[in-house]
Amino acid sequence: MKDRKDELAANLARVEERIAAACDAAGRGRDEVTLIVVTKTWPAGDVRILSELGVRHVAENRDQDAAPKAAACADLPLSWHFVGQLQTNKVRSVVGYADVVQSVDRARLVSALSKEAVRAGREVGCLIQVAFDAGVDGRGERGGVAPPGVAELADLVAGAEGLRLDGLMTVAPLTGEYAGRQQAVFERLMDLSTDLRRTHPAANMVSAGMSADLEQAVAAGATHVRVGSAVLGVRPRLG
Repeated sequence: MKDRKDELAANLARVEERIAAACDAAGRGRDEVTLIVVTKTWPAGDVRILSELGVRHVAENRDQDAAPKAAACADLPLSWHFVGQLQTNKVRSVVGYADVVQSVDRARLVSALSKEAVRAGREVGCLIQVAFDAGVDGRGERGGVAPPGVAELADLVAGAEGLRLDGLMTVAPLTGEYAGRQQAVFERLMDLSTDLRRTHPAANMVSAGMSADLEQAVAAGATHVRVGSAVLGVRPRLG
């Protein structure tokens, strides 16, 4: 266990150095960027170690993995973020532990989240996931709503009982005009955030950037970066 704690501490220190350097290069304060460690596929024991090392925000993308892990770590001072594509039949479970759902991308999901948040007596933060590879159906390959649909969906969240509109999230696309252009993606997301804050001033969270491109996200103005493998390592495939 000590070996794993030492490994995670060293990895966290390297990520912290990268974020600090990116903030310095962008003329931003280090306190302007929050690290969210993506703990998907890793055990609750690692989450517990991360908490001991000072991590306060963790993220998961599959409810079947997240729900038991969150329950096992319920005593820890953590904020749980759900970042994966969310089916409505999983909403009740996710609302039970997630403080923020970063992948809100359709009206039906807003309705389901609102219903379950009210039932559970909770307020759930929501980010609109923006897809810069959206096809003709207005959805991205990994979820998300096309930029023209952001304002309408944001208004729905803001008006929904039990929900709080926190801001925007994106995942840099693998296809389309923005493929391989992370800086352009994140700058466009910041433009959308500026537009959103004109009507919803408190929705100032911008979640962008992962292990490979957190520097570009910080340079663009992201307030939160989601880092998994750079902290936890690359888990071997099962089977």
